[in-house]
Amino acid sequence: MTAQEIRNRLECVQGDITTCSVDAVVNAANTSLLGGGGVDGAIHRAAGPRLVEECRTLGGCPTGDAKITQGYNLPARFVIHTVGPVYRNGRHHESALLESCYRNSLELAEQHHCRTVAFPAISCGAYGYPLEEAAEIAVGTVLDFLGGHDRPEKVLFVLFDRRTCDVYERVVTRLTG
Repeated sequence: MTAQEIRNRLECVQGDITTCSVDAVVNAANTSLLGGGGVDGAIHRAAGPRLVEECRTLGGCPTGDAKITQGYNLPARFVIHTVGPVYRNGRHHESALLESCYRNSLELAEQHHCRTVAFPAISCGAYGYPLEEAAEIAVGTVLDFLGGHDRPEKVLFVLFDRRTCDVYERVVTRLTG
């Protein structure tokens, strides 16, 4: 697969991840998986109460790992819940944990035959991860995964505001030349 073919499978869009008609949306969850603020709260509200019921059966999720549920009232078939690291100072394995979030989410998507996946900017909100650094990790990890796998066929970074979308687009352009 050429670099251009891999690049064509990746897209950055500004929007609301809860409205994406994809096979799986990725939820920037907390370790309880029972809902919270930001993207997590929005996904739980949009999916409805059955999502939290299913999440209660999963026993939480450690940072860097990912678990999958049904999408319920979302247009997505699945929700892949991943727990990003809280950024402290960059010397507590934050980058490895964030990379693991993306890789584990993509592996679950592949195992469940997802053709399309939408990611938010994991750990960039309340968890305080520096946006530029997080975008480098996110885009680099996704590009690396896509280079070795046929699925997912399309990965979207669905970013809530223009500033975040611009940063991700710049990183995609830089990493794909």
